[in-house]
Amino acid sequence: MKEKNKFGQYFTIGSVAEFMVSLISHNNTTKVLEPSCGEGVFLKYLEARGFKNIDAYEIDTSLKNPFPYVRYESFISSPLDKYDVVIGNPPYIRWKNLEDELKAELSKSYLWNKYFNSLCDYLFIFILKSIEQLNDGGELIFICTEYWMNTTNSVSLREYMLRYGYISEIYHFKEAPLFDGVCASFIIFRYIKSNKIKNSINLFRYTLRGAPDVNQLLSFSCFEQSEIPQFRAGERWLLATEEQQKSLQLFERSCSKEAYPLFDFDVSLNRIGDVCDIGNGMVSGLDKAFNVTDCAELNEEELKHCISVLKAKDLSNYVFKSESKYFFMQERIAESEFASRMPHIHKHMQQYVKVLNERYNYGKDIPYWEFVFPRNYNLFARKEKRIFVPCKERVSNKDHFRFVLADDIYYPLQDVTGILKKKSCRESIEYLVAFLNNKYVFEWLGLNGIIKGYIIEFSEAPIASIPYRPIDWTNQEEVKLHNQITDDVNLYIQTKSKTLIDDINQCFNILFNE
Repeated sequence: MKEKNKFGQYFTIGSVAEFMVSLISHNNTTKVLEPSCGEGVFLKYLEARGFKNIDAYEIDTSLKNPFPYVRYESFISSPLDKYDVVIGNPPYIRWKNLEDELKAELSKSYLWNKYFNSLCDYLFIFILKSIEQLNDGGELIFICTEYWMNTTNSVSLREYMLRYGYISEIYHFKEAPLFDGVCASFIIFRYIKSNKIKNSINLFRYTLRGAPDVNQLLSFSCFEQSEIPQFRAGERWLLATEEQQKSLQLFERSCSKEAYPLFDFDVSLNRIGDVCDIGNGMVSGLDKAFNVTDCAELNEEELKHCISVLKAKDLSNYVFKSESKYFFMQERIAESEFASRMPHIHKHMQQYVKVLNERYNYGKDIPYWEFVFPRNYNLFARKEKRIFVPCKERVSNKDHFRFVLADDIYYPLQDVTGILKKKSCRESIEYLVAFLNNKYVFEWLGLNGIIKGYIIEFSEAPIASIPYRPIDWTNQEEVKLHNQITDDVNLYIQTKSKTLIDDINQCFNILFNE
């Protein structure tokens, strides 16, 4: 694959292009459009299947292919001719990364100005304009990342798509390496332009590791098939079965401030961000230089400037497995004073001085013995228990997250996010960590979190968005459940008894009215 260029190009591998062409339901006499043909891989397989009435566009004149009907001009400004099939791999570029010439073109586009704005991505106009150019009953078959199916900025695109047709099939590839050097979750979707609506979508989940070969794709042997409810206007697009959506509905209604219908864009939910302060961990710039755990001898002054830290590798479910001692100093002193007051640490750090001085310093003059970015230090210096979670968590082989309860002496490093209670939160920190470790939150984030392939992101915004189930303090039964969860969490941290986790989960089942 060629390196992505200013036009947002990732070139489709032959097996995927051949498979996508095989999905076309129209006969080979129909009129076909390829709006961003690149080097012509889709055109090759269209011709191999006997399609002759083909139009194709490519904005990048440096890409040459043997197909004489390719027009080296922008699809965005092309005439709104009609087709029965549109197929391809549209470009993906965020607005902020668009070349000025592309932004200028979009500013003159009627469709862009009607439906989109500068918060939207280049991909959106390719999908929408392609649908505009379909005849009734026509089909759009695209491969792209899945992110737009859930983002707020793409609501106008999704609503447009449902107004004029429906999605019949989605092929979900997660982290399969369909493009060299790209870590993203890709889908192939088939959209039908029609006044009729199909009640369900055929969902095909890719089940193999590595890139698929064409025989596996054409035989469908690499997919697990299921049906999901058809997407509806005013709702999020979730690749979830009806059963999963009912479970999600139960969870969200339990967290609602008022009784709202499922998946309403305006649903008013209690969220973790309402009751917690959240911050990403501190950045040393070179952990091995600041890790003084194994320093044999430290004087009293050195010990005074050591903190206990946790990294992602230290975290488990509810508890942490290990910890480290790091040198951390905010007092600005000369190196001579540093050497005299803290001789053992000074000696330890000498082997790393060159690398430390070359750290990215955020535009500041930082001595090599200081953390390069002690972000959120004031938050973590609060004398209260806190919750830690890895900033990124792979969930392909687990059914839980690693939200950990830690005492007030512990600080998170850059691969950990910290969560502390707001003063206004009446629930205990033990209740909060149990809530975040609950199966409902796991399922919700699997469908609504910031996800790349099988990796879920736990930075401040994604955590703050998690729905939250507060206790009704006028309801004695709920107060009793809260206290039981609090006691069980503390006892589990001491004993590691799995039966306590079952008890905690049962308490939440009651709170969620299951």
